[in-house]
Amino acid sequence: MHQQPTPSYAPDDERPPWNRREWIPQDGAVTTARQTIDVPPPPTARGPNLSASRARPSTPTPGRGRRSTAATPVRTPQTGRPAPELPPTHAALVCVALPGLAISGEGQLDGRGLDGFYRGGRRLLARCQVRVAGREPLAVQARMTSADSARFVGTLRVSPSAGPDPDVVVERFRRADGTERITLRNAAARPLRLPVEVALGTDLAELASIACGRAGPELPATVHDSGLRWATAGAAASVIADPPPSDALASAGLLRWELELPPGGTAAVELRVRLDGAGPLRPAGHATTGPLAPARATGDDLRVTPLLDTAIADLQALLLRDAAHPADIHLAAGAPWRCGLVPAEALAAARMALPLGTRLAAGTLRTLARTQLPEGNPRAGLIPGPRRDAGPFLPPACTGTEATLLFPVLLAEARRWGLPEQETRRLLPAAERCLTWLRTTAGAGPYLPDPQPGGPARCDTQAHAYRAALLGADLLDAFDRPGATELREWAQALRAAFRADFWVEDRGGGRPAVALAPDGRPVPHLGSTVVHLLDTGLLGSGRLAPGLLDAVQTEHLARLLGTPAMDAGWGLRGLGAKEAGHNPFGHRTGAVRVHDTALAVAGLAAAGYEKEASGLLRGLLDAAEHFGHRLPDMFAGEQRFSGSAPLPHPAACRPAATAAASAIMMLTALAGVRPDTPAGTVTLCPVRSAPLGELGLTGLRVAGSSFAVRVSRLGLAMVEEAADGLQLGV
Repeated sequence: MHQQPTPSYAPDDERPPWNRREWIPQDGAVTTARQTIDVPPPPTARGPNLSASRARPSTPTPGRGRRSTAATPVRTPQTGRPAPELPPTHAALVCVALPGLAISGEGQLDGRGLDGFYRGGRRLLARCQVRVAGREPLAVQARMTSADSARFVGTLRVSPSAGPDPDVVVERFRRADGTERITLRNAAARPLRLPVEVALGTDLAELASIACGRAGPELPATVHDSGLRWATAGAAASVIADPPPSDALASAGLLRWELELPPGGTAAVELRVRLDGAGPLRPAGHATTGPLAPARATGDDLRVTPLLDTAIADLQALLLRDAAHPADIHLAAGAPWRCGLVPAEALAAARMALPLGTRLAAGTLRTLARTQLPEGNPRAGLIPGPRRDAGPFLPPACTGTEATLLFPVLLAEARRWGLPEQETRRLLPAAERCLTWLRTTAGAGPYLPDPQPGGPARCDTQAHAYRAALLGADLLDAFDRPGATELREWAQALRAAFRADFWVEDRGGGRPAVALAPDGRPVPHLGSTVVHLLDTGLLGSGRLAPGLLDAVQTEHLARLLGTPAMDAGWGLRGLGAKEAGHNPFGHRTGAVRVHDTALAVAGLAAAGYEKEASGLLRGLLDAAEHFGHRLPDMFAGEQRFSGSAPLPHPAACRPAATAAASAIMMLTALAGVRPDTPAGTVTLCPVRSAPLGELGLTGLRVAGSSFAVRVSRLGLAMVEEAADGLQLGV
């Protein structure tokens, strides 16, 4: 995992071992009647041990049947316990409408791994297996239809004279809100009478327990209304069927129907999964007036349309409400592992999504301001966050530091994009406390060290701190608050020291160190965290803040990011391929980081290194196409070659907030949209090489109104729609 998840999920040291699936061949039977083909189920079909008409992977439900022949897991030398691993998600279809999830394989929910319907981190239904005429349909297609729904199609041959053609089509629509609609269509020339069984079961386990391999056995069911119900000491859930089944067997967990279908006719059954004591699921992203504008992208590169559409849909699916303050909406980090608030990533994603409006930024800032450590605490002003693995060369990083430094940056840039002055003023005290924490923690030194005693000074932390100081000073000046001069002086001292201390000379022209050790020695390994040096932040009048590197150092960094050692052909590796400890699947040691790649694209383009930016952009667009335009937060950094495809990471979040928001940032960076709402201007600095040809963006939000811009094939930008009174800056 990338960092320790929220409490409802598995901690880093409790990941479950992999399970190896068994292949169990099974069969069914078919009989006929004179006119109507009457297909009874085989007499041996029972509950959880339903047979199948074909060989398919099957793992017994935990606590039932024979055990899987799992390989002996690797044991950790410290504890002797099996090394924990997360169940794989790379092949799963993850329907998201938080707090609801539906995680599926090819169609049947078999109760293996993460299969099931979830709400608030608890699995309400683990198993939902459909049998028609005693057999499982042959799965022919499984695909996402939207961020919160998936469609599964299976076929059956039940007529003796049907030949090779299926005569029954089974279509299932599964939604994250806990509903599934099963539709049978008769493709035969004669009417069919089909017995249909749905086998249901659950463990009501928390996702953390499932991830750790401690889900436990299925619970006994009871008949409830027109379905089944399961209960444990902490929760209860039920499945209600419409139409009601003709038979409900609690002991076997079965619902049965006899459906009659005329030629070409259909019949449907809808299942509704509910948590007892909770009302219908109302996802924050399904509100009539959501915080994200419905922007659209068009252009010569046809991939930009589905990329932006999918990104916005994924962000809407990941929206959560603050339980105590329902008007405040923020983003969860990603599904399925990180469906809670991760402060640094919520702020980063809200910042990248500013072109879709400022409401998400405002809700995120208000939510996190309430978590800020109060006066009297030794670290007053800090916004707490979990620790994150930083790879083999550095200790884990405190994401609370990153979140605290991002807070004033997001507030300052949201004001430029159109956050009302009154709202900005209300949030200003929290931003001031963040800036006070920065100066107090840095003390008399030029660097912001790690919070633990004797910690290193990280390169990306200095970039965050420098940007926070400059944009924070700009914000304080705008509201006549004290402290701006002190922040700028500290930032200037940081920049002078950084250019000397963090630059490692070598035969290639040098590189930025990833950190300074406590004794002042540079840690020279090249990783993707250096891209934060290119993300300097937006000041007034369309100006970007100056960076920590000088012009020559920036050029060397740009060239390094464009080399095969860093650019895998699909995006930017987390650690260079030539570095010791490189691992293409290592989430901090070589996997492609989508967020870092997008930061590199935007930063390189803004600095004038369009060739390197365009190469990374095209690679990431190519990767997105292989992932159905729904980018995970990371994937393997294997070098691209002719005919290859990006390798998914089995533990990646997909969707992920920062990955989805990265698409918005990259596309708007191509147009170079830099607003300054307080000054009533918007400046356009497009990428002159127009790497994607003509590009049009409509439905963006600047100064609270709709904004549209078009970039021609010659790299010229033109505003097509804007707020009244908004002037084009120079």
